[in-house]
Amino acid sequence: SLRAASQTCRTEGGQCWTEKTGLSSQHKNPYAAVRVDPDSDYITPGTLDLEQMFWAGSGAQYTHVDQVWPNIYIGDEKTALEVEGLRELGITHVLNAAEGKFNNVLTGATYYSDSHIQYLGVEADDKPTFNMSQHFYSTAQFIHEALREPHNKVLVHCVMGRSRSATLVLAYLMSKHGLTVVDAIEHVRQRRCILPNHGFLKQLRALDITLQEERLKQKKQLQGH
Repeated sequence: SLRAASQTCRTEGGQCWTEKTGLSSQHKNPYAAVRVDPDSDYITPGTLDLEQMFWAGSGAQYTHVDQVWPNIYIGDEKTALEVEGLRELGITHVLNAAEGKFNNVLTGATYYSDSHIQYLGVEADDKPTFNMSQHFYSTAQFIHEALREPHNKVLVHCVMGRSRSATLVLAYLMSKHGLTVVDAIEHVRQRRCILPNHGFLKQLRALDITLQEERLKQKKQLQGH
């Protein structure tokens, strides 16, 4: 069974130890590739393999703002601060992934009140140790609700529009549109020059495994297992 305990041995600092693990404990070794569904060809890559995707082949050139999915834009601080420019783009919702005290963009709901733009801000530090995954659900919901209206457009931004904001958009595409982490990265990097930090990629990889596990569980329930 998928949850059957297996012996894994890992080397760290020259020491090797074994541990009893189920599938979910693969999160503990973020450099391992994981096949969640034995009937699927898809394998969640290790974090280093995900990092290498950003250096392989041609991606987009860096600009201030890019549409990366229908009605979803990733942008930088300059884009977020220019309300007139947002009006011209037709932006109706702003998600600030750099609110608060960490290398931040000082806007907020009142900044946009005259332009009737809906605002959500999350405090996120662009450091590998920061737990960005705590914001995956709330921000995906914000984008999802915004796009229920076909004329709405969402800007997701941080300071550079490369790491924090990109991570939240990738998590949205994975959780709301069923993209794998590989497909989400490939799709967005062709449209914007993004580079989530190592820790954020590790968290996106963990999300990928969780979503694959949920789909496998649903599949088994449908099959009556």
